[in-house]
Amino acid sequence: MAYNLKKELSKPERFVGGHRLCAGCGAGITCRAMTRALDEGDKAVITNATGCLEVSSFLYPYTAWEDSYIHSAFENASATCGGVEAAYNVLKRKGKVKENYKFLTIGGDGGTYDIGFQSLSGAMERGHDMTYFCYDNEAYMNTGIQRSSSTPRFANATTTPTGSVSLGKKQNKKDLTDIMVAHNLPYVAQTTFINNFRDFHEKAHKAIYTEGPCFVNVMAPCPRGWQYPAHLLPEICKMAVETCVWPLYEVIDGEYILNYEPRKKLPVTEFMKLQGRFKHCFKPGNEWTIKEAQQYVDEKWEKLLEKCR
Repeated sequence: MAYNLKKELSKPERFVGGHRLCAGCGAGITCRAMTRALDEGDKAVITNATGCLEVSSFLYPYTAWEDSYIHSAFENASATCGGVEAAYNVLKRKGKVKENYKFLTIGGDGGTYDIGFQSLSGAMERGHDMTYFCYDNEAYMNTGIQRSSSTPRFANATTTPTGSVSLGKKQNKKDLTDIMVAHNLPYVAQTTFINNFRDFHEKAHKAIYTEGPCFVNVMAPCPRGWQYPAHLLPEICKMAVETCVWPLYEVIDGEYILNYEPRKKLPVTEFMKLQGRFKHCFKPGNEWTIKEAQQYVDEKWEKLLEKCR
């Protein structure tokens, strides 16, 4: 599919203004890009797990969504979407529904990596024709910035605070993208907001229009949890890619494809220094945290390169 930026931007918005998301939040950008990847004329049913996005985009009877929208609990958004998709197939076979519908689920890392993982895994294993988008902001932001299994090592969170005893979260981030690949899905991708959104749009479109269960993991920074001024959102995403903290790749029928390789891989400090949640790592005596963070990123990057070869 050829990407035409002018054409894509001319599409009517399907995630509209009036929501209450913070300035500099990645969740709203995820929603706009996700829905823009739908072909004009196709309808969608969107299931949303509880979280920042849900409480900010839907306050009954008002909603920022132009498509059919279902607010599910934290733990069952994927099961809800799978049930709707199954009901649609029955109704279409009976001739009661004529229109083409696509089925999308979206949730943060709390509702995806953790609380909603069982539901997600089950829906993917059953083979529902649906696409799950995770807006990964690396903590439970809606309820007070508690750590999740997506929170990276050494990050400051309210349940992994920094101080004289602790230097943030002790465990490394769960690699959910690879876990979803292990479900033998036809399409899995990792992306974020850089350049003209071409990478995001093409992956979202592929996922939505690939038959079967698909998964797209989107790095979606949070200004409050990551502690950065709103205008730094694109720079943080860019540095995540240039340092290989968040590589851009896709897996099509089990085949790994690297979408972008930095000409000069930057040190992880270029990503960390932009965020207040890592500021303790730059204090005298804590240099080892940066060394270990760099080592972890390097190891993950080399493993990914090997898979892509």
